[in-house]
Amino acid sequence: MRLSRYFLPVLKETPSEAQIVSHRYMLRAGMIKQASAGIYSWLPLGYKVLKRIEQIVHDEQVRAGHIPMLMPTLQSADLWRESGRYDDYGQEMLRIKDRHDRDMLYGPTNEELITDIFRSHVSSYKDLPLTLYHIQWKFRDEIRPRFGVMRGREFLMKDGYNFDLTKEDALHAYNRHLVSYLRSYERMGLQAIPMRADGGPIGGDYTHEFLVLAETGESEVFYDSEITDLKFGDRAIDYDSVEQCQAVLEEFTSRYARTDETHDEALFNLIPEARRRNARGIEVGQIFYFGTKYSDAMNATVQGPDGKATPVHMGSHGIGVSRLLGAIIEASHDDRGIIWPEGVTPFHCGIVNLKTGDAEADAACEAIYAALTALGLEPLYDDTDERAGGKFATMDLIGLPWRITVGPRGLKNGIVELTSRRTGESVELPPEQAIERIAQIYGKAV
Repeated sequence: MRLSRYFLPVLKETPSEAQIVSHRYMLRAGMIKQASAGIYSWLPLGYKVLKRIEQIVHDEQVRAGHIPMLMPTLQSADLWRESGRYDDYGQEMLRIKDRHDRDMLYGPTNEELITDIFRSHVSSYKDLPLTLYHIQWKFRDEIRPRFGVMRGREFLMKDGYNFDLTKEDALHAYNRHLVSYLRSYERMGLQAIPMRADGGPIGGDYTHEFLVLAETGESEVFYDSEITDLKFGDRAIDYDSVEQCQAVLEEFTSRYARTDETHDEALFNLIPEARRRNARGIEVGQIFYFGTKYSDAMNATVQGPDGKATPVHMGSHGIGVSRLLGAIIEASHDDRGIIWPEGVTPFHCGIVNLKTGDAEADAACEAIYAALTALGLEPLYDDTDERAGGKFATMDLIGLPWRITVGPRGLKNGIVELTSRRTGESVELPPEQAIERIAQIYGKAV
């Protein structure tokens, strides 16, 4: 993409309403614009990152054997009355009436709707196990929406639901989700720690939240510092293997890590003092097992091996897709702007032409742009007439992980400058080698 043809409304000044780093930088980098309290338009740069994150989530859910679908944003209140949650959920639920005076709601979650789909089409244990998921916009009417996308009213979420014949099968689904979430977050350049949490209005007493440590986190967390040394990495995992998934669960949850709702001071004090940590965390996902809570209430049964009607065991599993943008920025930034991990960057690298209009510099930039594009990469080419300082400031603000700087002086010696946004280190090398280096970083063959 050529910057001269792109819509990137960057701001030089920080808007007064932005209180935390991610909100400030998302506004300044032209990623979002507030439409009303807690509701945002996603501008092109922010939308590109949102889609990158969404694709990673899809990849890892499908890898784990989960099946994508799509449910509506508006739901009938009748289903929620059937489960008993319509009156219990509270004022966060946006309740509305359609023109026929039917009670509707803007879905904050989808347990009732997915249970209704399941009971309408599945009747035998032979169709289990089954996990369905979708990525859809949700609405929760926060009393004080703040911190940009971190605590908005409208948000994009992946929510998945497993249906199993037994508790043991459902707990394997729980473990399978934990593994897939660890893989997802690491691909995004995040360390998200699974912590014992509270079930809240969704229910269930077996649940973990995934939290990214950050000073601006809304949750107080307590943990054993050893857990921050754990990495899932690129290890192979057989999602059908109960033993392998259980082993990962034990590896990542055996050390103390809890949110303040479930914190146990006595257990915490059993950890050696040097390893005890108390910090803030940003919730970016949660997994639940809640047994037959919804299947009992909504008569979601299958014919078991014995021929009897058996309520299915269920769980629900969510990832805050739009919230993740804020969490990544909170975890990866400096005083000049965002630092995107390679897995979610909106553009794979920036190309800065130090002298637009110079024939040699223009030709070199065009050649680099064409070569990277031919490799299946997306560069952002700053071909504007802005001064060099302004171009560098914009690139730093929007946080592309790599920058190739092209100018007449370097080209006289046959070189360009390749700069890492994260470390600030630069190397001078021929354009062909800069292209090869970028290709290697993103796993592309030259």
